[in-house]
Order: sequence, then structure tokens, then C-alpha cells
Amino acid sequence: MASLQHSPAIKDAKVLMVGAGGIGCELLKTLALSGFQDIHIIDMDTIEVSNLNRQFLFRQSHVGQSKAKVARDAVLKFRPHISITPYHANVKDPSFNVDFFKQFNVVLNGLDNLDARRHVNRLCLAADVPLVESGTTGFLGQVTVHVKGKTECYECQPKPAPKSYPVCTITSTPSKFVHCIVWAKDLLFAKLFGDKNQDNDLNVRSGDVASSSEHADDAFEQRKDEDVEHYRRRIYDHVFAHNIEVALSNEETWKNRNKPRPIYSKDVLSDKLSQQNGTVDGSSATDNLPSLSAMTSLGLKNPQDVWNLMENSRVFLEALKLFLVNRKKEVGNLTFDKDDQLAVEFVTAAANIRAASFGIPLHSLFEAKGIAGNIVHAVATTNAIVAGLIVIEAIKVLEKNTDAYRMTYCLEHPSRKMLLMPVEPFEPNKSCYVCFKTPLTLEINTRRSKLRDFVEKIVKAKLGMSYPLIMVGHALLYEFGDDLDEDMVKNYSANLEKVKSLLCVSKRFLKGQLVSFLFPLFFWKKALMMMIWSFSHFYYFQVLSELPSPVMGGTILQVEDLQQEFTCNISVKHREEFDEEKEPDEMVLSGLTEAPSMAKDDNHSIGNGGSTSNALSADITEAKTDVEVEEISDGTEYIHSGKKRKLPEVSQATKDVSDDETRNHKNVEKLDDEDDDIVMLDHPDVDNQKKQRLQ
Repeated sequence: MASLQHSPAIKDAKVLMVGAGGIGCELLKTLALSGFQDIHIIDMDTIEVSNLNRQFLFRQSHVGQSKAKVARDAVLKFRPHISITPYHANVKDPSFNVDFFKQFNVVLNGLDNLDARRHVNRLCLAADVPLVESGTTGFLGQVTVHVKGKTECYECQPKPAPKSYPVCTITSTPSKFVHCIVWAKDLLFAKLFGDKNQDNDLNVRSGDVASSSEHADDAFEQRKDEDVEHYRRRIYDHVFAHNIEVALSNEETWKNRNKPRPIYSKDVLSDKLSQQNGTVDGSSATDNLPSLSAMTSLGLKNPQDVWNLMENSRVFLEALKLFLVNRKKEVGNLTFDKDDQLAVEFVTAAANIRAASFGIPLHSLFEAKGIAGNIVHAVATTNAIVAGLIVIEAIKVLEKNTDAYRMTYCLEHPSRKMLLMPVEPFEPNKSCYVCFKTPLTLEINTRRSKLRDFVEKIVKAKLGMSYPLIMVGHALLYEFGDDLDEDMVKNYSANLEKVKSLLCVSKRFLKGQLVSFLFPLFFWKKALMMMIWSFSHFYYFQVLSELPSPVMGGTILQVEDLQQEFTCNISVKHREEFDEEKEPDEMVLSGLTEAPSMAKDDNHSIGNGGSTSNALSADITEAKTDVEVEEISDGTEYIHSGKKRKLPEVSQATKDVSDDETRNHKNVEKLDDEDDDIVMLDHPDVDNQKKQRLQ
């Protein structure tokens, strides 16, 4: 260690760390003890109580504070003479652009999501700065090196998309608890507390709502002068009883399925019990200091207890009340956060009540949080090992020891007396649309799909762009900032009429006048700006084929991210019909290095933890199948696989583990825990095109 600290490559290096969580804490400590003098850290998170069992730089007194800043202060206590610069910010913020990245000699990632990893990968490519990637899941871990032009970039190989489910399964025929979680989190929670203008499949209108008021066409809208008690009872009865009765009216659906039972609040809770919902003594939590927990309010203490139907109903009603009363200002802008205790309680209770209706076993809050938050619990030892491997690879990069680069994988059980499996990195993938600029192909109905659909579902969701700009030839089709909501677009469109009126007035005013310069210049400026904004944002909701520069079959779209300095070309192919189940977005993007889907038996129990090396394929698939959930509106269910590659002369236990950065894959599965992720593969076979060594 002493010899390393005197190495000029280390002492003079300027290092950027992205992430100060499970891996980040260990990494910062190891960098400081290895002699690094100038370290910068980016992390947008604040410290949670759940972090304290493994993120050793943090203490109870730090809860709620910036991870990056507290980590800096903790390390400076035992390495006071080094420079550590913290940034409590999102790495996707505009200030962290290519010029910012160019000042560093190496970037070290300890991130917890695919989107941020892709963003950093592209910035490193644009800035020509080496990147060392990492991830852990339980006892499994990985460290990979990405150097522009010499090794694969992070996106050269398939990245399995999170699990998704058909919308009809979620809304009508759930058969597993994870379906109920998705319904509670992505539909019910979003409808009650998120953007009111967002499309949502829960808008089933009940007869009493439709007939009570011409304005109350949304059953989830709180009526004028309706108190919270009546509103929460009405919501309960609507989603757990009325909607179930509507579903039961379609007898064809239940010919080969068990019928659900409607659950009314009056059948579970007496009026007196419901009115006493609150603290144990009967008083409401809202009468005292603002409460952040329905469990605390109701005297429920153990998150690993499985609540019965009555307890779930009380938690549901109490959580709804706390949101509407104590957090009223947030309602309308909330999204589910696994670290929001009240949100987790609400989703757990709602999912359990729905599960009870469909005859699905109930789960504890601890289990529900793991499923809803895509959590695979971390192991501090794995984080420490991976952090050490990151520093080893960073030193190789700084010393430009290219031949020594290794992608290293941590195994849970030894194979050939080894727990660490090093593999030579692979050359860039020539079909990669990121580092090799390979064109993509988009099949789309240009006469039905709108520009907004293309921007949201392809450019942002599929391509991971944050500040996109879209052009057809030399014509600008879209620029970041054009995506206003429909109400604002209507306002701007209405302004066109005002502009016309202004111009007519000005024409009459100037007619016959000799001193037209007296006409206020701001009048013209305002009219012109109103017209430009109106037209610009109106196009965002136009059908592709009706844009000023029409997008049709054969059109080449150039899509650029202004922050990432990343560009790709998309060839448009018009297609009339799509499979509603498999292709609900009516868009198919080809050329991405994504793992293809495969059929899989879905009859497994839910698991959050890692698996043994000898059974990685089944167990990792299991954990991902029931934990990783993404947008269900696309109506498809993905289980991912790909091609595979093999390490020579490796035992079966070792064969079960390799990397997601490999050239050819089969049965690739990806797990994300609350800190980091890992991609493992099973049964690698020989890749005759490339030479690999086992150290």
C-alpha cells in the first residue's frame, strides 16, 4: 500500500466517483487509503435509516443529510490532507456535461439504475475518459472496465429490461401477489396521488358518481364539500368492490378462472372502528404532529407481520387520510418511492386487500417493500470486495497497463478454490449503436402515432436520452422543452386567435398613420413570441405524417442528446398493423443490443436474495421475475435471454457465472438492489472469435 501511495499515477490523478451508497462508501475509503489525492463524488440521495447496516461512513445522526457530503466529512477525519469535492446532485443535471467529465482521469461508477449507467457511459465516451463499472447483488458482484476504442462500452451488450406484465392481467385477472403490487403502485397510487392528467386504467365510473354530478366524471376526484372520511370510504368501495363487480359482469372471463369477491368497507370495518382509525387511543394522528406512518398511528410495530384483511383495510384508510391531510401539498405530484414509509404502507395494504379479493396469499410489509422497490438485499462484504477491485482496475487504467485489464466476477461459492473470476475484456461491439453509431430501424404507424409517442416511448424510454433534439434532414422536428402538457398546448393554441386579433388591431391602427414608429415595439414582440410558442408546442401532439416535415416510411431521423453529445440515426419503416398484446405501443425498434424475450414458467415463489453459484440460472431468474417490474402499460411480459460465451476449463459451478458485458449470451438475468446491480449468465459456451484467459 505504501508503494502505491507514492505512485505518480495515483497522486496526480483526478478521480470522479458516481454514487456514495453501498459500494460508494467502501470505494471512497479505499481510494483515500490507496493514496488518491483529488476525489470528486456525485450522489443525489440523502441518508436513510435502512442504509446504516452497510454504509459504514454514516451514523444515525446523519439521517436526512446528503450522502456525498457526509461521506466526504467522514473520510477527511482520517485523511485530512486530501481533497474531496462532494456534489449533492443528479449526475444527469446539465452542469455535469462533457466538459465537466473531461477534467478527470478516470470515472468510477457505483450506481443503482440502468438509466444513469447509460448516461455516464455516453458522457465518458464523448469525453474520452475511461470508465470502471461495478455492481453487487447479495454475495454476487462484478467489476468491468470500459475504455473508448479498446474495450466494449457499457451498452455494447444486452441489458435485460425490467419485468413487465400485460395491462389486462394487472387490471382484471391478477394471479400472483406481484400483480397486486404493480396494480397498487403503478395504477392506484399514481391515480390518487400522482398527475391527475395522466392516463390510467382505473377510471371505471361508478353509477352513483356518474349520476351525482355532471362534473364528477372521475370517481377518484374528491367532490366539493366531501369530507375525508366519506371520500376514503368511497375510494375503498370503488376499487375493491365496484370495479370487481364490473369485472364479474364479463362472465366469459371467469369460465376457467376463480372469481374474485367484492370487498366493501362496511363488511370489513364497522362505522365506529373506521371513525376511530388513528392512534391507538382513538384520536387521529392528524390532531398531533404530522405523522409519516399509518403503522405508528395504528399501533402496528413489526413490518414482518402479515396483516389480516381488517388490519390492511385500516392501514389503507389511515394512509389515505394522512396523505390527504398531512401531505396535501404533495398530492398531484407524488411518485412511488420505496423510501417513503407512508407510500410503502399504502401500497402494501392496497395490494393485500386486492390479493384477498382474488384469493392470493397476503404478504408482510417487509416482503411487499422488497417487491415494490425491486430490492435484493445487499451484503457489506461484497461491496468491500468490489470496491477493492474497482481501485485495482482504476490503477491499471491510470498506469495505462492495457494488457492487465480484467472484468472480475465475485462468486458466492468457490470454484476451483476461487471466489473471484477474472476475464479479459472484449473489444467494442461493431453493432453497438452507441460507440459504433450503428443505425437503428423503427417500425411505426406514421399515420396514427404522434411525435409525443416517439419522443416519450422511443427517444427517452428506449434510447435513454435526457435532452433530445430530433431532426429530419436540416429541419428541426423537436427540441428538449417542447413537451408541454395538452392543457398548456390548448392555451398556446388559443393564443393564436389573440395574435390574429392583435395583428388586425395593429393594421387598423397603422392604416393612414404617418408615424408608425410610435406603435409600441413590445406589442409586435409579444405577438410574434405567442405565435412561435403556439406552433412549436402544437406540433408535439401532431401525427408524424402530418408534421411540417412529414415522417413517413423511408424517413431518416437524426436524434441527438445535447448533454451526452450522443447522436444516432433511425430509419423509419411504416407499418399498418401491430399485435396488441405483444406490441401495444405500435412501435418496434430494431438494432438495440437488447436481450430478446423468451417464454418461461411463471409458477415460482417470490424471492429477494441471491442464489448459490450452482443454481444461479433458476434462482436469479426467480428473483428477477417477481421483483423487477416496469411500466405495465406496454402490455407485454418480458423474460430475457441472449447468447452465451464460455470460460475454458471451468467447472460447472463457475460456468453459472459470467458477465452481461459478454459478446454472446444465453439466459441473461439482471438484478437491481437498492444499492447496485449485477448481471449474471449461466452455461457459457466457447467463443471461438476471441481469446480469453483465466487468471
